[in-house]
Amino acid sequence: VHSQGGKGGVDLANKVVSLAEKEKGSFSPLYNLDLSIEEKIEAISKKIYGAQNVEYTKEALLSLERIKALPEVENLPVCIAKTQYSLSDNKDLLGAPKNFTVTVKDIKPCLGAGFVVAYMGDIVTMPGLSKNPSAERIDLNDAGEIVGSF
Repeated sequence: VHSQGGKGGVDLANKVVSLAEKEKGSFSPLYNLDLSIEEKIEAISKKIYGAQNVEYTKEALLSLERIKALPEVENLPVCIAKTQYSLSDNKDLLGAPKNFTVTVKDIKPCLGAGFVVAYMGDIVTMPGLSKNPSAERIDLNDAGEIVGSF
């Protein structure tokens, strides 16, 4: 937060703390960490996204079998990687569609980060890259100078 004198950020933080303390609500996790990975994926898919069903590709089932052999994985939370355009895994079903099935294409543990990722739909997992990366516009001119860089 930018403000004159630099005090605005502190004022905003104090206001947020004040509201949080006044508006105490009841929070409960979406699922218990002791559930299976499949049950966690189903909880997110059905309770958050509104999916009716969850299906798994052969690759996802093989990945699930491999990672279940790792004792430190089963109690980790699950993160879903899918399109941002829809609550489904289909980028063409915009918004909040009804009566849809999500398909888990792969599952990978991120042990350093402490979660498991379920990949749904056609997703690019490298955030921040456009369809036409900036690197494709960088070149050298006749004088040997770099051009096309930001």
